[in-house]
Amino acid sequence: MSSNGPAGTERREGIPLGSIAGVPVTLAYSWFLIAALIVAVFGPQVREAFPRLGAGAFAVALGYAVLLLLSVLAHEAAHALTARAYHWPTSKIVLTLWGGHTQFGDLRSTPGRSLLVALAGPAANFLLAAAGFGVLQLVPEGSVAELVTFIFVSANVLIAVFNVLPGLPLDGGRIVESAVWKITGSQERGTVAAGWAGRIISVLLLAAVFIPPYLRGEAPALSLVLLAALLCGFLWMGAGAAISNARVRLRLPQVSAGALMEPAVSLPGRASVGEALRLAREYPDAAVLVTAATGQPEAVVDRGALASVPDEQAGQVPVSAVARPLAAGAYVPEAAAGQELVQYLAKLQGSEYAVIDRDGTVTGLLRQAAVVAAVTGKPARPHR
Repeated sequence: MSSNGPAGTERREGIPLGSIAGVPVTLAYSWFLIAALIVAVFGPQVREAFPRLGAGAFAVALGYAVLLLLSVLAHEAAHALTARAYHWPTSKIVLTLWGGHTQFGDLRSTPGRSLLVALAGPAANFLLAAAGFGVLQLVPEGSVAELVTFIFVSANVLIAVFNVLPGLPLDGGRIVESAVWKITGSQERGTVAAGWAGRIISVLLLAAVFIPPYLRGEAPALSLVLLAALLCGFLWMGAGAAISNARVRLRLPQVSAGALMEPAVSLPGRASVGEALRLAREYPDAAVLVTAATGQPEAVVDRGALASVPDEQAGQVPVSAVARPLAAGAYVPEAAAGQELVQYLAKLQGSEYAVIDRDGTVTGLLRQAAVVAAVTGKPARPHR
């Protein structure tokens, strides 16, 4: 599977395996769970078919798990190499419990290129299956080599076919995404459509497990039910994440400092509480900001603290005594918008930012909660 979007925070995900064409490859710790499951399930079957192997049957099962890992690696490497051909920033390949994913950085693409990168993975598995089928004609009939090769071929066909199902997070979801993207001109709308297609696929897979046995008056095998529940849960969550991320990207163009800010007025740090009180009364709906000698905003007047200063002392107390400081560099232009604004604010400390116009004059106060609400579509809590 391929994964578009920023790489996110670096963290230890597993064991580094080197790199392919400069793309780091990591074996996630979760892979060992699926390897153990393969050995536990496949080992006894091999021993039953080839009693002479004894405990060596479990080594054969482990070899199959490794071959399956290499198949997934070839799938993800195909994504990465095709992406590199289009000069996409490709940050890493991670091999996981559910197979793997190739993670890309921020990029601008086209529906056609996105589709080709996505389908390169299943194409690699079809090629491996074809190569394995050729080997199958050469190995002795009834041998361990024949069994392992046959399962290798079957697994690659299964990986390829499963991944071309037309719904995210599967590679085939890019078919739906690219088609809607081409029609609407919006990749995000394509992603939402492909995410819902992925949810439909997860429901249909569950139905395929339960309905046929029910019609025959039987109960499905417990192992099959557990596997289907895990797989469909993975698909449902992956599709939901794709839908949520796409909706966030759809909202980003409307996120701007000028639209989200509260009105604000300013006064220099040398001013008194009395002057701040006058401004607060004159502009009751505006925040009052304090500027440094350089003109840069440096603090926000706390109206509660401001109101607590006795009138007879207001002229002697400096306004800085009733203000909370802004983080260093916590000011943005009115025109700042979209992903650029969000990424910039993410680098700043604090949760309040002064907004300035082209002349450097303070015009507003932007709160982190307002930006988060605009990005997520959830209402912000009222500021106290």
